[in-house]
Amino acid sequence: MTNLEKYIEAFAEGLEIDKSVVKEGLEYQSIPEWDSVGHMGLVAAIEDAFDIMMDTDDIIDLSSFEKGIEILKKYEVEI
Repeated sequence: MTNLEKYIEAFAEGLEIDKSVVKEGLEYQSIPEWDSVGHMGLVAAIEDAFDIMMDTDDIIDLSSFEKGIEILKKYEVEI
């Protein structure tokens, strides 16, 4: 499984949505599932998928599918 596939899977699992919904342009609060509670589930799923612990600032900055990819680079995860 590629890192992109793991990332998409983490989004789907964390937000409890179908993988077909996970794509570029997906932003915080753009779907009902990505609210504050869903956000914490998403963070946990991403951390588990890539075996990292995100800083508080990164958790707050995670505002879109694309921003998550940018944040993961900080943790030496290339998507």
